Amino acid sequence: MPAFNLTDPDASPFILMGIPGLETAHIWISIPFSTFYIMGLLGNFMVLFVIGKEQTLHKPMYLLLCMLALTEIGTSTSVMPKVLCIFWFNLKDITVAGCLTQMLFLHAGTIMHSAVLVTMAFDRYVAICNPLRYTIIVTNARIAKLGLVGFLRAFLLILPLPLLLSRQPFCANHIIPHTYCDHMAVAKLSCGDITVNRIYGLVIVFVVISLDLTLIALSYGLIIRAVLRVSSKKAHQKALNTCTAHVGVMMMSYPAFLFSSLTHRFGQGVAPHVHIILANMYYLLLPMFNPIIYGVKSVELREKLGKYTCRM
Repeated sequence: MPAFNLTDPDASPFILMGIPGLETAHIWISIPFSTFYIMGLLGNFMVLFVIGKEQTLHKPMYLLLCMLALTEIGTSTSVMPKVLCIFWFNLKDITVAGCLTQMLFLHAGTIMHSAVLVTMAFDRYVAICNPLRYTIIVTNARIAKLGLVGFLRAFLLILPLPLLLSRQPFCANHIIPHTYCDHMAVAKLSCGDITVNRIYGLVIVFVVISLDLTLIALSYGLIIRAVLRVSSKKAHQKALNTCTAHVGVMMMSYPAFLFSSLTHRFGQGVAPHVHIILANMYYLLLPMFNPIIYGVKSVELREKLGKYTCRM
């Protein structure tokens, strides 16, 4: 069969197989997947609603929570509706444009999520190390600008991925052994040289993660130094409690992201169904747990959430 590239208007759609080897269990797997997805949507929309309604929550920290919620809604919604269509209705076809668009939103959302975590680390650093100047340094306008920079960084870094793929020649194989259009899953279908795709994908992973984790580690190093200079144990506990939720989200986020990214390239020994299930869990569990983590740790947000929940 002659090769064609993805810019060809007659290009055939891709076929997403779901979870290879577990096709007969798709309907059962869809139960926890759909439950986690709905819980994540409800939790994040509730956070957005409450913060939007309550003037007392119009602060930089809660603006960051809104950014995190929007990012998680976007990334999970770019994946899960199609996954559930595969599981429930066996609708496996996805157009070339739809596949590349999903790839762009999916990976850009992941990079944006990391940018929000870096900004949160900066917010915590200023709050603990320079509390008297916090309201001057960390303003809603400045957080919004940092959010815009994070969005532009994510979009500009990820945009070359679908553009590079659109120039690749594809032959007979249109079957993607995955539940969504991951960059490397699609690139491996090409009958051309994907060296540039592999290298650029790895560069993004390591540059973004290395830079972001370095900035976060620097912030927490300065926080720990500032806390150790304070003799009061109560002050130690109060300062560290403000960071607990952020650290918890990071511990859930970065290891899962690295595992998913690197398994496609170096994880030949990992069973495909294990990799795919864990990759999907990254887009399900983070959106579900983050509102819970921040709701539990933030007294002010917890009280407001309780007020609106009791009214329902």
